[in-house]
Amino acid sequence: MPHPDTKPHAEIHPDRVGRLKAAQKVTWISVAVNVVLTVLQIVVGLFGKSQALVADGLHSLSDLLCDFLVLFANRHGARDADEEHPYGHARIETATTLALGLILLGVGGALFWGAVVRLQDPSALQKVHVATLWIAILTLIGKESLFRYMLHVARKLRSQMLEANAWHARSDAASSLVVVAGIGGNLLGFTSMDILAAVLVAVMIMRMGWKQASQAISELIDTSLDKNEVEAIRATLVATPGVQGVHELRTRRMGDRALVDAHVLVNPRISVSEGHYIAESARARVLKQHHALDVMVHIDPEDDSSAKLNQHLPNRETLIAHLEQLLGQALPSHEKVVLHYLDGKAETEIFLAGDVSREQLAALKTVIADRLRGDPYFVAIHLHQRHAP
Repeated sequence: MPHPDTKPHAEIHPDRVGRLKAAQKVTWISVAVNVVLTVLQIVVGLFGKSQALVADGLHSLSDLLCDFLVLFANRHGARDADEEHPYGHARIETATTLALGLILLGVGGALFWGAVVRLQDPSALQKVHVATLWIAILTLIGKESLFRYMLHVARKLRSQMLEANAWHARSDAASSLVVVAGIGGNLLGFTSMDILAAVLVAVMIMRMGWKQASQAISELIDTSLDKNEVEAIRATLVATPGVQGVHELRTRRMGDRALVDAHVLVNPRISVSEGHYIAESARARVLKQHHALDVMVHIDPEDDSSAKLNQHLPNRETLIAHLEQLLGQALPSHEKVVLHYLDGKAETEIFLAGDVSREQLAALKTVIADRLRGDPYFVAIHLHQRHAP
C-alpha cells in the first residue's frame, strides 16, 4: 500500500506513445543534420574567412540547443494530467517554444552586432575561399530537405512545437540562401557582400525568434483561437439536439489542443437531468469534431448575457414561506413544488395532491388572481391536479 503522502507520477497515455516516438525520431534526425552542418560551417568558415558562413554555423549551433529543448518538452509535455496538473503538461511545449524564440533573438542580436562592427572595419573585408561556397550550397540543400520532412511530421502530429522547429529549419534554409549569394558576390570581387550577408542572416534569425516568442506568449496569456475555429466550435454546439443557443463561448490553447468554455441555452422547463444530458452531448460532440483537450458546458435556462439577473431573488425556503403568506394559509396537500427563476422573477408550479377538492382549487385560484398582481417575487403561480375528486 503506498504511503499516504506519496503523490502519483503522471504517466504517458498509451495513445500518445506513437506520437511521442515520431516526434523524437524527427528531432534526432534534426540533431544529426545540425551536428554535421555546424562543424562544416564553422570550421570551413573560419579557415575560408567567411563571416557569413560562420554566422550561419552559429545559427546551426543554436538549432542543436533547440533540438534538445524539443526532446525534453516532448517527453515531459506528453504526460497525462495528474493531481498537480489537472489540465496535463502541454504547456511545457509552449514554454519551450518561448525558449526557442528567445534563443533565436539572442543569437541573432549577437551576430548582427558583430557583423555591423566588422563591416565598419576595412581590414575585415577579405576575399573568401571557394570551399565556403560549396559548404553553403550543401547547407542550403540539407536545411531545406530537413524543413520539408519536419513540417510534414509536425502537421501530421498536430504539434505546435515541432512545427515551430520546422519553420526554424526553413529560416536556416533561407539564411543559407543569403549566405550563398553573399559568398558568391565576394568571390566575384564584391568583398563586402560576405559581411552584408552575415547582417541579413542575423536579421532573419531575430525575426524568426520574435515570431516564435510572440506566438508562445500569446498562448501563455490565454489568447482565443482564431475566429474560424471559434465559429466552427459554435456551430457544433448549436447543432446539438436540445441546444437553443450559445453565448459566452471562450477558447484558449493548451499546447497543440484547445480548452473550450461555453454557455448553452436550453428549454427552461426541462428537468435537471435532461439539461445535464444535453450538456454532455454537446461536450462529446466538440471533443470528437475538434482538437480539444477539454470542454466545459454550462447550461442556461435563459440567455443570462441579456436577461435580467436572478441573484436578488430569495432561495426556495424563503420563496415558499412568502408564497404561503401570499395565499394566507399553509400550502395545501401537494406532491411537489417546482420553482423557475427567469428574467428576474420567480414562477412556481404546485402539483396538488388528489385529496384537494374542486372548491379548494377554485378558492386558491381566486386568491392568486387577486393577490399576485404587483408581487415583488412571483410573476406566475400555476396549479396542477391530476385527479380532482
